[in-house]
Amino acid sequence: MSGTRTAMIAQHACCQLPRRPLTNGLRLRSAFAGKLVFGQLSKQRSSKGKVIRTECAQKENGVKGKAVESKNFVKGNVAQILGIRGGDKETNIWKIRLQLTKPVTWIPLIWWTPTDVAKSLTCMLMSGPLLTGYTQTINDYYDKEIDAINEPNRPIPSGAISEPQVVAQFLTLLAGGLGVSYTLDRWAGHEFPTLLCLATFGSFISYIYSAPPLKLKQSGWIGNYALGSSYIALPWWAGQALFGHLTLDVIILTVLYSLAGLGIAIVNDFKSIEGDRKMGLNSLPVAFGPEVAKWITVATIDVTQIAVAAYLAVGRHEPTYAAVLTALILPQIFFQYKYFIPDPIENDVKYQARAQPFLVFGLLTTGLAIGQSNAL
Repeated sequence: MSGTRTAMIAQHACCQLPRRPLTNGLRLRSAFAGKLVFGQLSKQRSSKGKVIRTECAQKENGVKGKAVESKNFVKGNVAQILGIRGGDKETNIWKIRLQLTKPVTWIPLIWWTPTDVAKSLTCMLMSGPLLTGYTQTINDYYDKEIDAINEPNRPIPSGAISEPQVVAQFLTLLAGGLGVSYTLDRWAGHEFPTLLCLATFGSFISYIYSAPPLKLKQSGWIGNYALGSSYIALPWWAGQALFGHLTLDVIILTVLYSLAGLGIAIVNDFKSIEGDRKMGLNSLPVAFGPEVAKWITVATIDVTQIAVAAYLAVGRHEPTYAAVLTALILPQIFFQYKYFIPDPIENDVKYQARAQPFLVFGLLTTGLAIGQSNAL
């Protein structure tokens, strides 16, 4: 109340100044009182402003914190489900089983044709969840010691799933994949079980890639090419055998195209350098060092696709498809220079997530070009 009265006196005195002259002392006292009151009010306003700004900042930080927490939760959940690095630790056994099959690796293998949707979906089931799931699960099983060093949060080294459960899973997936391949052979009217043979051969390659004593992944060149061809040549052959005819020119083209798959396989080795070195695996990043290996990776991916584009233009007389393939190569080169080349160890997932879809669409473009050329 005293502050309010002082303010009123000061205001009243200031309003009366033009009408009635005051003594110098009264002027000084009034001016001093006004400054004092206005100073107190300014301090109160400033203090209140700081409190309000502080509260707003706290609320804003709280909202941002919740947003970041939510984003990290979604990111960790998605990474866990897709089976990529950075996933949350899970206790649900079925989510763990799904994580072992790495669904993100199914995508390049599950193309379909609108002319026979049911047969396409069955083929996708064989190539993706069953046989690729088998390949990824058995690889995790035999890599558990390496993963304990490189990715200790993976399901097996973390103890989230027992080894007998893992063995039961990859045997079940293998049996399911081989059974579906034989069903597709019967469905397509094959006298010779082409799809069953391809599925058996691919499964055998997957086994010797991961399991001792051969363990192809111990050798960087052979192991990575075996992995790359499993993602490019074998699925292409299966689709060609199911919906058309598997010819020698297609076999040769896809065997060469698998060099790009070799490059993609090398990308996965950068995150495992420490564990590979300790376990005696001679991956290319271990053998040549990360600096040289990253350029080998880029060269095999880019040069192979450029050579295929040239083959489509000159050898197959399909300039339009060649131009489309070239346009799909350019974003891959951009992401290589933006993410992969600066730091292949830290940015491997970022690079693959952005660049690999263009490689997959390049495969589709090449397949369409071959089909168009053969139809003429």
